[in-house]
Order: sequence, then C-alpha cells, then structure tokens
Amino acid sequence: MYVKETIYITGHKNPDSDSICAALAYAEYKNANGDVNAIPVRLGEINRETRFILEYFGVDAPMLMETARLSVEDLDFDKIAPVSPEISLGMALELMKKNNVNSLPVVDENEMLIGIVTISDIVESYIDAWDNTLLGRSGTSIDNIIDTLSAKSINIPKNHKSLNGKILVLAMEPKSVVEYIEENDIVICGDRKDTQELAINSGISLMIITGNGKIDEDIINLAKEKGITIILTPYDTFTASRLISQSVPVKHVMTTNNLVVFSYDDLVDEVKEKMSQTRYRSYPVIDDENKVAGLISRYHLISSMRKKVILVDHNERSQSIDGLEECEILEIIDHHRVADVFTGNPIYFRNEPVGSTSTIIGSILFENGRRPSKKMAGILAAAIISDTLLFKSPTSTNTDKIVLERLARIADLDVEKFAMEMFKAGTSLVGKTPQELLNQDFKAFAIGDDKIGIAQVYTMDPESLKEMKSELILLMEERAREHGYSIFILMLTDIFAQASEMVVVGNNKELVAQAFGKKLVNNSFYAQGVLSRKKQVVPPITNALTE
Repeated sequence: MYVKETIYITGHKNPDSDSICAALAYAEYKNANGDVNAIPVRLGEINRETRFILEYFGVDAPMLMETARLSVEDLDFDKIAPVSPEISLGMALELMKKNNVNSLPVVDENEMLIGIVTISDIVESYIDAWDNTLLGRSGTSIDNIIDTLSAKSINIPKNHKSLNGKILVLAMEPKSVVEYIEENDIVICGDRKDTQELAINSGISLMIITGNGKIDEDIINLAKEKGITIILTPYDTFTASRLISQSVPVKHVMTTNNLVVFSYDDLVDEVKEKMSQTRYRSYPVIDDENKVAGLISRYHLISSMRKKVILVDHNERSQSIDGLEECEILEIIDHHRVADVFTGNPIYFRNEPVGSTSTIIGSILFENGRRPSKKMAGILAAAIISDTLLFKSPTSTNTDKIVLERLARIADLDVEKFAMEMFKAGTSLVGKTPQELLNQDFKAFAIGDDKIGIAQVYTMDPESLKEMKSELILLMEERAREHGYSIFILMLTDIFAQASEMVVVGNNKELVAQAFGKKLVNNSFYAQGVLSRKKQVVPPITNALTE
C-alpha cells in the first residue's frame, strides 16, 4: 500500500494571522494534489485576532508543534503486540520468528509493562534445562505443556495437582523406577502398562505418554481415582523430553530489573545516548497512556528519516521551529527579507515584496487554476487585511488588493465591515498582561553581530497602555539581558492614527531614536506614519548598525 509522504507546513514563532492562515490554506492546496499528507502546524499560542478569524470562518487551528527534532513517535519502530507472562517459551520463540524480532515486551493484566523476554533469556534457560526441576520451579500450566507437545488430554481433573515436581523419563524396569520417582513428579513414558500403573500409584502430578501410545481404560480410571493428569503426545520420548522445557512460562526467564524504556515524546538524540550506555538489542516503547506500543532498536535510529517542512511567512532560523537544522526544507514562501535559512538541496523559494504571505498563497492557487474553498478564501482574505492594515501599511501593494478582491468574492465577504470587526476583536487589550503583550507578535532578527527583538501591538486605544508602560519597560530590559538583545523594541501601533509609539531598551537604544531622527524620552518616542516592522523599522536600524 502506498504511504503518503508527511510534510509539515509552519509559520513563525509567536504566530500572527498571516502566518497561521497561510499555513492552513497552503496545506489544503498541497493535500488537494493527492500525493502528500500536508499538516499545518503552529509554533505558539494563537492571538485574539487570529482566533476571531478562525471562529468567524469555522476553521480549526493548526496543531501546536514545539519541536521538529525527531522523537520516538516519528520512527518506524517494530509495532509488536505485548505478551502475557504466562505464555510458553515455545510460543514466544514462534512470535519472535514470525515478527522477525529478538525481544518481546511482557505486560500484566492492565497492559502495563512488567518485563521483556529476549532470545538470550531463552537460550540461557535451555542451558539450564538439564536441571530436571526447572519445569516444576517455573510454575508452568498444563495448557502450556499441551500446546508445546501438540498433545491431547486424556484426563485432566478439575482440581489437578500443581506441576511442581521434577521431570522423569521412565525408560527402565519398574523395580528401578521406585528408586527415583517421588510424589508430584512429571513423568514421560511409553505404552508399558506396568510402568504407567507404578507411576500413578506413586502419586505423580502428570503423566505424558509418548508416540500416541496405548492407554488401557483401567489406567485412565486409576488416574481419575487418584486425581492425576494424563496427556498423549505424538512425539517420541526423546523429542518430548527435549521440547518440554519450551513450555516454561516467559515470566520465569524474562528481565524485570533495570528496564530501559522509551516513550513517544523522547527525542532521538536522547535515545541514542541512553542506548550507547546499554547493550540490549531492543527496548520497549510506551505510548501516551503508558501502554506498550512496540520495540525500538539501534537499526530504527540509523534508518530514521528527517522531517520534511515547508516554511511560510519567514525564512530566519531564529523565528523558525526548534530543530529546523535536522529537517529537510522543501519550500519557503515569504514576503520578508532573505535571511539565514540554509538548505542542502535546491528548493522552491518564492519571495515577493507584497504585504502578506497570504497574498502569495492566493496567487499560487489562482496561477494553478485552483479555486480555494470558501473557508480558506475567507481566512486568506482576513490575513491580507490584517498584514496590510487594510492597505494603510506601506507594505501594501496593488497585488494585495487584486488578490483580496478575488478572495473576498469567493468568501462572500464585506471587506470593510469585516475589517472593523476583526481589528476591534484583535486590538482589545482587556485583561492582557505585559508578558502577553510582548509575546503576541514578536520577532527576533540578526543584523550582523547584533540580535534585535521587535514586538508589535496593534490598538485602537493607546491610552489604555500608559498605566503598564513602566512595567513593560522593566520586563523588556529583563528579556534583553536574558536573550542578549542589543535592541528590544515594542511598537504600540495605533491603526487609525497611523502611527506607533516606539518603546526601546538595550545597549543601542539611543541609536534607534537617532535612526528615526528622534530623541528618547522615558525610553520611547512617537513615530508618525510608522506601521510596518518589516519595511519601516528593520531597514533604518540595519543602516544605523551598519554605519
């Protein structure tokens, strides 16, 4: 059966509406081609504006993906069903052979792991099998013995004796047998009636008659009277005595101490390190419910495949998913400056100077003769409105307007009315903490040796932030020290006034004000007409730092 290749489509950390909507719509486009399984993901919590958009159009949010590093769940490990501790070694061997594995996980009645049985454990038990008390010590069941010897029952009393004696092969004169046989012993014998009778009268627990030998009715009746089990095997005496040790239950030989177990979310790097410290062939894997999901070995680590990703709305490593260096990047679709994401092979890279990545996604759909669903057209339109501030942002282009008009017709959307509702929902700062404000739309940039952090908050009521301004500055200074930002900016953007208050901290904070021809007063300055972080803030800071 053909298995579709899984591809993760992701926007940047601290995602905005464009990042989320572009990932969702591009995943739908890719999946419609039918040859891949495209999964849209997000790298952080969804902000209020994006939540409003998704709820308005009835679209589920992408799943949260915290890292792209390979975990155990990503590996094609052996999906082996665990076994009961009561099954025989013979059955365990058959299961290993059938599934081409060297180990089996053993679970209790609640499906919780209690041990693991390996071929090595079984081989060691066979070496120990020369001790004729092994079967009795193992606490095996009559069913295990019947299965192992392909036997049929002749007499099994309801309250049959426990099989805890030694094994005897009765291949001698009856008068010699008396010297060896004891109560509760397990005897293997042929069809000699005198030997059978002597054994039963000695109080044995089980008699195994080999070669489908003859059993007289009076012997069976005597066994019933004494409460002794009789079974009949087609094997000869030698074969039966050799095979019977395989009826020992796995609980007798399995490893139970110092088990090394891995869970679904264990990272492959951590697994490699633990495996290097041990010499087991296979290790149990536990699922999210702490139940055994299978076995993993070093082979699975060697043969593991890198995750495949498509990046939208960013191309900077600092803004992308943790573990990106371990992934295979297939495509990048973005409208920001070209930064520092490296690839091992040529890829499809589409970077356009438009106001929104969703504009590019819409263009790709239309260029390929595809019509997005009404829901996807709606969220793409909303993302364009959001990223261009309904064309008030200087990043807006005529292409954005053309694509938005076409998407709005498909979504049956009143653009002006929807924009007002969305901005009102998205810019509400009621109940927001300083931490949330700095996280909701934050991006980090590398400019030469400098690390720059820029957070942007859109509001229709900038006065509401005055009371927490001092608290915001303290938190910004703390984060700048923690992450090594030489500049940390918070843009408080008034959509209707088309201006931003720039709150700045960091070692180079004065340089930011100078880049805009301003002076810092209480760590801030007012920048009329500045709405775009990408087009109006990063370029002048880059020039100032370079000079």
